[in-house]
Amino acid sequence: MGRVTAPNQVSPVPPAELPGTLGALRATGHQYRTVKQEIRDNLLTRMRAGEDRFPGIVGYQDTVLPEVERALLAGHDMVLLGERGQGKTRLIRALGALLDEWTPVIPGSVLNEHPMHPLTPASRALVDSAGDDLPIGWLHRSMRYGEKLATPDTSVGDLIGDVDPVRLAQGRTLGDPETIHFGLVPRTNRGVFAVNELPDLAERIQVALLNVLEERDIQVRGYQLRLPLDLLLVASANPEDYTNRGRIITPLKDRFGAEIRTHYPLDLELELALIRQEADLVAAVPEHVLEVLARFARAVRESPSVDPRSGVSARFAIAAAETVAASALRRSGLLAGAPADRAEAPVARVGDAVSVTSTLRGKVEFESGEEGREIEVLGHLLRTATAETFRARLAGLDLSGFTALVAEGEVVETGELVSSAELLRQVGTVPGLAKVLDRLGLGDAPSPEEAAAGIEFVLEGLHLTRRLGKDVTESGRTVYGGRG
Repeated sequence: MGRVTAPNQVSPVPPAELPGTLGALRATGHQYRTVKQEIRDNLLTRMRAGEDRFPGIVGYQDTVLPEVERALLAGHDMVLLGERGQGKTRLIRALGALLDEWTPVIPGSVLNEHPMHPLTPASRALVDSAGDDLPIGWLHRSMRYGEKLATPDTSVGDLIGDVDPVRLAQGRTLGDPETIHFGLVPRTNRGVFAVNELPDLAERIQVALLNVLEERDIQVRGYQLRLPLDLLLVASANPEDYTNRGRIITPLKDRFGAEIRTHYPLDLELELALIRQEADLVAAVPEHVLEVLARFARAVRESPSVDPRSGVSARFAIAAAETVAASALRRSGLLAGAPADRAEAPVARVGDAVSVTSTLRGKVEFESGEEGREIEVLGHLLRTATAETFRARLAGLDLSGFTALVAEGEVVETGELVSSAELLRQVGTVPGLAKVLDRLGLGDAPSPEEAAAGIEFVLEGLHLTRRLGKDVTESGRTVYGGRG
């Protein structure tokens, strides 16, 4: 799972040592292979070398990826079923990396025809006339991946092709295959083609894919073109789409060789690994804060107040981490001009997480009975996640030094715009602080900002476990003091 980036659309320049003619290609011993044979061979090569077959895919190593590998080795087209934000598109795009880095093509062929396996009458005639002197081109694997987000307005012409009126006007006859403008699927011949959110494709358009999957030919406005397309077709879908927005028609489902279920990270460590890999953080976010956010995302996903059919995307936790980091950077910027012993470095604290309940509520589909309580529900789940992290990280430690800070009626103020220097001046020397910071992974010599992050986490944890009182002032500052 992971964030999706657009595939590369600029083909690199092929190395000069690659053969330039069909004869030179034959002399190298090159053998034509189908796309599925190519992927199978390259997948086995990576397996035998112990290489990572799907770099950047987190959380699927023991569940989804073995099923994907079996489908690829079997030569099956596949459909990935899963809720939103489970990395389906990213996984599909990773399949292109299993193609050969360079493959020979007939220059100018819109179908990426192999010089040893021409498809169209024009290409066959060209190969027959030129023979071994036929110039060949080379196509990089980044250009052998095609993708279409299924939308209700997608047409057969978009996917398969249509008659080109300009070519008819040039004098070609209606029965001439050269009058066809090919769609996305045949233009990805000898590659991997993906249809995202397949159930959103109108049923009559899904019918157009039947021949592509089984007979491997295409039909355009009465043309019966025996073009044996060579491609791996992969689709993604949300399981609920079968009954809500649309469905995959039964004959099309039958033609997919494999139906694979994806899922969200199965445990906390995988959720954390995904956040670390994908979040673009503009400030330092300590591990205990990341753990709070990971537990928060999992709690939202499991909450009975949230619609389970929609799911809670992995992007929720990633965006939460990025928002918390931005809050720390904002504090650093606003405190830059304030009188202080030193500039405030951007380090996130657990209090920065409060803002995510409002900024990210749009990413969650709540049950109908929770209307108007969205922020309240998220706030409760965030506090629960903070308390769980507090117990997991600091269980067994003597925290009496922190409760003693307010034993005589004193208070400790913190908040979004309280500098680390100000917070540290309030608490002074706290017995047991070194052990706390070590448990939180902040090391033996933390910076003042890291120490402040650790102290605020302990104060919040003590409040959530009813050992410390807490109040929020009108100015937005958080005041810890007294018993909860």
